[in-house]
Amino acid sequence: MQMEGAALQPPATQNVVAAPVSEARRLLSIDALRGLAILGILAMNIQDFSQVTAAYSNPLLTGTLTGADFWIWFISRELFDQKMMGIFSILYGAGIVLMCSNVESRGVRPAGVFIRRSLWLMVFGVLHAYLIWSGDILFSYGVCGLLVLPLRKWPSKRLLVVGFLTLGMSTVLFFSYLRAIESWPPDKVHEVEKQLWRPTQGELAAEIAAYRGSWRQQMAVRVPDAELLEGQGMVFLTIWRAGGLMLIGMALYKFGLLTGGLSVAQYRSTGIAAFVIGAGVIAYGVSRNFAHHWTMQYAFFVGSQYNYWGSLAVIWAWICLIQIICKLTSLKPVATALALTGRMAFTNYILETLICTTIFYGHGLGMFGRCNRVQGMAIVFGVWIFLLVFSRIWLRYHYSGPLEWLWRTLTYRRIQPFRRRKIGATA
Repeated sequence: MQMEGAALQPPATQNVVAAPVSEARRLLSIDALRGLAILGILAMNIQDFSQVTAAYSNPLLTGTLTGADFWIWFISRELFDQKMMGIFSILYGAGIVLMCSNVESRGVRPAGVFIRRSLWLMVFGVLHAYLIWSGDILFSYGVCGLLVLPLRKWPSKRLLVVGFLTLGMSTVLFFSYLRAIESWPPDKVHEVEKQLWRPTQGELAAEIAAYRGSWRQQMAVRVPDAELLEGQGMVFLTIWRAGGLMLIGMALYKFGLLTGGLSVAQYRSTGIAAFVIGAGVIAYGVSRNFAHHWTMQYAFFVGSQYNYWGSLAVIWAWICLIQIICKLTSLKPVATALALTGRMAFTNYILETLICTTIFYGHGLGMFGRCNRVQGMAIVFGVWIFLLVFSRIWLRYHYSGPLEWLWRTLTYRRIQPFRRRKIGATA
């Protein structure tokens, strides 16, 4: 189902202004996918909220990986790790096409609007990363969105090819870096290992003490972590991963695959096949990491690639599942609940940070470093329930989440509708 001509022709009117997509024209499948991603990403972020930074990549850093802890980590690896970030990136790419088409239909050039939108997202991301939690992804999306914007009108097939080639650049850089460090002196390799993989006991204790301390004490660790993620992290991974998937998202939207363009049977068969392949590749990568005793040189640079590429198939499986849920009348309540949560994805993303940092950091309950994976997943389930209920109640009385409203107001430079005059009113 081709959608290459999705952009509407500008009407011959004067004094037109750009505006967000109206509530009535929102796409259920897009919002439901976004809702899935905002819930699912917490299953991975909880590891960073509750444990030292290096434990996210090196699961053996804080102890053995056995029993229930292993299974929670493994299932999270299979279902959520890089999958939810991938879905967000795909949706961001699709959103670029959607937004630009909407703005163009009003007779306004979209570049200026989108640039403002991206710059404000980068501002929000910097504030989030440096003041609250270093694991922010908003800044990276803002940067990548600006880079891929000029390519939005490319044909779908070209977007797919370039998207996959862009993804491959991260793998090239990872292997090039590995090849380089093989010739480094041991002391230099040890410094890299301390930074990325296995900090000393003193460094671990200092990080734990900082995050159990006051907000000011946390800054000593949070700022360097944020700089690392927005510096080396973007160069080696995020800009290629997010940028490539944004291009793929543009293509999938134009093909109609994100908006129910296939039958239930087609989504089911391709989704099952993709999950079997992707989950198998990821599981094999996990087994290879254990075979190599989770050394940095193998697990970080080589073993991670199984999940990097296998996750693409699992992402498609998730997309297929959501399309099926949206198509089946019997599952409409599930689709609606996810869509309402997805319509407030920005607000809910920051809410996840505020809730979890209050639980784990010193300005709150100070549980940092004291929580195992089972306890962490219990917190995740609790936050999921809260967000699902909160989003439904909030949107009964408001047109959008508070941060969505602020972002749109800044983007379009006009005060956007916020509180409904009566329940059920449409924007």
